[in-house]
Parts: sequence; structure tokens; C-alpha cells
Amino acid sequence: MKKVLITGAAGFLGSHLSDRFLKEGFQVIGMDNYITGDKKNISHLANNPNFEFIEHDVTEFIKIEGNLDYILHFASPASPIDYLKIPIQTLKVGSLGTHNLLGLAKAKKARLLIASTSEVYGDPLVHPQTEGYYGNVNTIGPRGVYDEAKRFQESITMAYHRFHGVETRIVRIFNTYGPRMRLNDGRVIPAFMGQALRGEDLTVFGDGMQTRSFCYVDDQVEGIFRLLFSDYSSPVNIGNPNEITIKDFAEEIIKLTQTDQKIIYKELPIDDPLQRQPDISLAKKLLGWEPKVEREEGMQKTFSYFKSLSEEDLYKSEHKDFSKHIKK
Repeated sequence: MKKVLITGAAGFLGSHLSDRFLKEGFQVIGMDNYITGDKKNISHLANNPNFEFIEHDVTEFIKIEGNLDYILHFASPASPIDYLKIPIQTLKVGSLGTHNLLGLAKAKKARLLIASTSEVYGDPLVHPQTEGYYGNVNTIGPRGVYDEAKRFQESITMAYHRFHGVETRIVRIFNTYGPRMRLNDGRVIPAFMGQALRGEDLTVFGDGMQTRSFCYVDDQVEGIFRLLFSDYSSPVNIGNPNEITIKDFAEEIIKLTQTDQKIIYKELPIDDPLQRQPDISLAKKLLGWEPKVEREEGMQKTFSYFKSLSEEDLYKSEHKDFSKHIKK
């Protein structure tokens, strides 16, 4: 039985990846320090004999007994509301955490896949974004802590690949959604759905003409799975190229939720990208992959998940307390 370590296993994507690898017959070691993850996301795996969980911060030395075949590094805050509150931890997990995992991969002769992001492109001047585009990133802006953590993560990963011969893969993830997203994590889908469920007006930042493209989690996991077992070491975009303006998306959510909320407009945050759309030509050619789940179907599944949350969860103003993770 092949063994895989998944960091950030209690997070949104990490938990879905744990499910997929268990389904495929792997022995899975999940690792998380719960800084943004949630025990609820992996509670259904507690009695699975092929799942082991280690509560650990990957920025500290990582020790895994026995053999290890694959590592998926998905530990990181991923929403602005989180990484603006814990900027140093965000930088450390992308740098020190990645360094530790590369060292582990080297020692175990394991293949490592890192979760990069479309944010490496910043506020892009090229549209749609191809893997060959180097980005337009404000390194010292408030969002730079996430963007630069991921850009450094890619750099050190390629350095270990070239210098030490470590087998590495890099996935650049575009906006992904689905069940187990945290309701108040600040991203547009849970924000809109939470507001609709609470009977609040939907908040759009800027004029709403900025665009996003949303990939359902099952499609994202499939792309990541295929990339891990490919022989390609350079970055690959995995996302859905079906682009929509935020204003139109807000209207879609009002229709989906059958509510009569108004759309209200607020000032656009600093360095918020105005366009986001992946060019997935490489993923199609290399992996035979493209998204299958239409936005209408995916949003319906996601809304059903949010509707199932308790009243307490729905009305929480803060879903995470970072105080024990912050050293002053």
C-alpha cells in the first residue's frame, strides 16, 4: 500500500484530497495544526484504518516513521481575511514549511506536490493567464505575504528539483469551491451564500466588473491527482476558465438562493485582482484534464452544504481565533 502525507489535511482542499487518496487505496497521513483547518472536515475519517492524523505545525521539524511515497503540501492560509491577520505565519508556512517538506521528500525519496496559486500572477496584465506569465505582484502590499510565500515556494521547490533531483510537481490553483469551505473565510462564494442565508444584502467590492472563474472541488482534486502522477515538474494551472463578473455572480446567487437581497457596493481592497481566468491548455494537453462540473450544479451542491450548517455556525462573526498561533 502506497503512503501519502497530506499537509493542511483538515482544510477545505486537504480534506477532499484525503478522501480521494483513501478511495484510491492509499495509506494517508494527514497533518495540520488547525490554524485555519477544522477537525469537522476530517471527523468522518477517524475510524478509517488507512488514515492517520498528526497535529503538527509544518514550520517545525517534521518526522515521519517508515517509508513515504508521496507528499502533498496544502498547509497554508488561503483567504485574505486569514492571511492579513496572520501574515508572518503565512510567509513561514510557504518558506520554512516548504523547506522542511522538501527535506523530508529528499530523505524519503518521495515525490512532493506543492499547492501554488493563481495569486502568483498578481493583478495580471495578461489575460487569460498562462503558466509562462511571470505576474504583476506588489511584493510589499498587504496581499504580498501570500503571493510572495507562494512564489518563494515555487522557487525553492524548483531549486530542490534541479539541485538535489527531488521529484516535484507544482499546481497553480485557481478559485476553488465546494462543501467544507469555511463560511466566514472572506472569499466571495461563502460570503455571498452566508449573506443570503442570513437575509443580508450582498456586498460587492468595487464596481463588480472584476472577474473570477470558479472550479468545483471534485474537478480540482481530479486535476491535482493527475498532475501528481504525471512526469511534468513545471507549474500547471488547474482551474475553470468559465469567467464571470462579480456583479453577475451576485445576481446568480440571489437567483439560486431565491432571496430578494439587494447588492451593495464597497471600496475595492488594495491590490485585489481585476481579472482572474486560467489558460488550461497545458493541463488539457498534458493531463487530459478539464473541468466537468458546470457552475450551476456546483453552486447548488455548495449551497446545500451551507444550508445544512447550524444556526450557531451561520451567525458566527468570527470563525477562527488565531491568538494562540501569534507570538509577540
